[in-house]
Amino acid sequence: QVQLVESGGGLVQPGGSLRLSCAASGRIFSINGMGWYRQAPGKQRELVAAITNWGSTNYADSVKGRFTISGDNAKNTVYLRMDSLKPEDTAVYYCNAAVLEFRGSEIQEYEHWGQGTQVTVSS
Repeated sequence: QVQLVESGGGLVQPGGSLRLSCAASGRIFSINGMGWYRQAPGKQRELVAAITNWGSTNYADSVKGRFTISGDNAKNTVYLRMDSLKPEDTAVYYCNAAVLEFRGSEIQEYEHWGQGTQVTVSS
């Protein structure tokens, strides 16, 4: 099995910064990509940022220029640096990974989610 463990959420004032981390562990052959999603109360889960294993990144328009995603392939870890945080960034942030795994005699890609970490931006 594959587990994603997130850390780094918390309460921060508007304009502040936070850094989220997500480490993948378990029966991993390789990871094709990792990303961060968020879900605010009453809203659908949305993509925040994603990174492929070769370093290509993608950001939601609402966070471009403020958030930076990075990864450490050797550690199967992805980071999300969040600067200039706004109250509208308040949400539960979920880590996502597309993982190649051995299951039986085949290698296939499976999607995994972390448990979520709360980010609250408030004065």
